[in-house]
Amino acid sequence: MLSFLKRLAVAASLVLASASAYSAPKTVLVVGDSLSAEYGLARGAGWVALLEQKLKAEKIDASIVNASISGETTSGGRARLPALLSAHKPDIVVLELGANDGLRGLPVEAASSNLREMITMAQKQRAKVMLIGMRMPPNYGRAYTERFFSMFDALSKQYKAPLVPFMLEGVADKPALFQADRLHPSAQAHPIILNNIWPTFHQLIKTR
Repeated sequence: MLSFLKRLAVAASLVLASASAYSAPKTVLVVGDSLSAEYGLARGAGWVALLEQKLKAEKIDASIVNASISGETTSGGRARLPALLSAHKPDIVVLELGANDGLRGLPVEAASSNLREMITMAQKQRAKVMLIGMRMPPNYGRAYTERFFSMFDALSKQYKAPLVPFMLEGVADKPALFQADRLHPSAQAHPIILNNIWPTFHQLIKTR
């Protein structure tokens, strides 16, 4: 009987520890480009702000630092990340970068190298990393677009970083969901973007 009670006490303590880890305050750092920086949108209409609202609604104690900058490339993100990690000490780092590299036709290998360095930096600081993938328009050529898209999956597997394969799933093929420049999603698109990101993010924050 004593042995059973001891086992029961250990099990209870593990459950409490797990619950405590889930409820402990967390800091989420989002490093992205205009797709995360609310370009052309009213403040609070972008997917990052919607994510913060959803976390509150789910009663998940987490604060979000949105360090996204319009026009940002992977090289810019790599240069900024050390200071961001030092300042915010995030539990989770969300990397939404690469689109501007692709749109400029920059070598996929260079973007991959930059993202690899960013993932390594974050993981060395004991932060979990989540990748958000992107596709290039078909006019960039099949070889380039396929290499670019597969880059995110390769990095995800190499570093065991959860991946959202394509953040604009359900948006990219609907012109009505874009702003007048036809590049940036409208406010109506951002709830869809969040729906694409949430399942992967939710699973990650539950296990952090």
